[in-house]
Amino acid sequence: MSKNLRLNDFQPQEEYVYLTYSIKNNKKEETKILLENYRVLLQKALDYLWEKTKIERKEVKKGKKAFTKVKVKLPKKKEVYKALRDELEKINVLASHYVDKAISDAYSILGSWRRRAEEGQASLSKPRLKKVYVRVKSTLRKVEGESVRITVRPHEYVTFSWSHKWFSRRVEGLELGEPIIKEDKVHLPFRYKLPWSTPLDFLSIDSNLYTLDAYDGEKFITFSIKELYSLKFGMELKRGRIQSFASKHGRKGKELMRKYSHRERNRVLDYVHKFVNKLLEIYPVTIFAVEKLNKQSMFKDANDKLSKKVSRTVWRTIHRVLKYKAPLYGSFLKEVNPHLTSKSCPRCGWVSRKVGRTFHCERCGFTLDRQLNASLNIYLKMCGFPHIRDIPRMWVGVIPLKGRRGNGFPRDSGEAQGLRIGYNFMKIQ
Repeated sequence: MSKNLRLNDFQPQEEYVYLTYSIKNNKKEETKILLENYRVLLQKALDYLWEKTKIERKEVKKGKKAFTKVKVKLPKKKEVYKALRDELEKINVLASHYVDKAISDAYSILGSWRRRAEEGQASLSKPRLKKVYVRVKSTLRKVEGESVRITVRPHEYVTFSWSHKWFSRRVEGLELGEPIIKEDKVHLPFRYKLPWSTPLDFLSIDSNLYTLDAYDGEKFITFSIKELYSLKFGMELKRGRIQSFASKHGRKGKELMRKYSHRERNRVLDYVHKFVNKLLEIYPVTIFAVEKLNKQSMFKDANDKLSKKVSRTVWRTIHRVLKYKAPLYGSFLKEVNPHLTSKSCPRCGWVSRKVGRTFHCERCGFTLDRQLNASLNIYLKMCGFPHIRDIPRMWVGVIPLKGRRGNGFPRDSGEAQGLRIGYNFMKIQ
């Protein structure tokens, strides 16, 4: 038997969640040396790799339309690493490990740019460095009690402490990860080991403009997020007036715009975190299933009015925060493909071409609200049940979908609609 196929331990693999907290950078003069010199290293690495990057353009015809397909080839890391490292060492005045970090960050920047460029979301010019930050490797930091000592140069250090901070008790006993140093703040990620647990419940969530419609295997639940949508709508109007002011007042306008953007982001995140906390309190130790949404594809199929509404949604932010916080409650999040979830019959698998507010299956007569039907199909996908069109049957766990029978197929009698429960989270404090 091959060694790599042997099981050395039957215990589940350990998993971790990183809890990140920020403190004020009160050592700006010391970190200025680090940030400025690291920027030089990163820019040099970026220039070196850009010279060896190849961009290929190919004309592709799809029907009557012709468009240009872009393919970007980055130099292989193992082929250029040694030569690039030698070049950076000539200009490096920091600790040697910052050279390796600069190379890794340069590849990360180019990798992100390549993905966006090939999708047509970024220009084909060299990506520019804006605000540089430094993620300190574990070999360059040493934790001493409630402080961390970071090496800048050989025998030169800078120390940051989180003693007497509001989160100091919360992170007591946790392991510090790689600190991130910026001009004004220092971000401290602490690693929390997740306890082993088996989720007891399942909840599938269909994301809509004003609500999150969910199904937990027994009943439908509607969570209102209308206040969050209204918050984004009001901010959009105010942003328009600020942008008009900023275009006429130069530096003062840009500073106001930056301040407002920061405030807008904080208000949205505050609401989302409170919403997710409440949701996890109601459903602890649960597997959550959400749609893997892509706004760009939605904009292609929507008119201008609907596109504006979709742009105000923050579904991905809610999913991201839920994925981040769920393990703290013994829960997990799973993303499923949303394709045809609102157009498919959860009973027989028939796909409708047109769906209004209510879904009606022409094959078996099943009738249900379109949004509730989508949450039910997401639940089935999460549980691993594909649509089987040739076998009309009741899915395991779908309790509400019982009723009269007609033409040999089950027919919904309104029981599912009656089991719809609503939660109003608009007044979370």
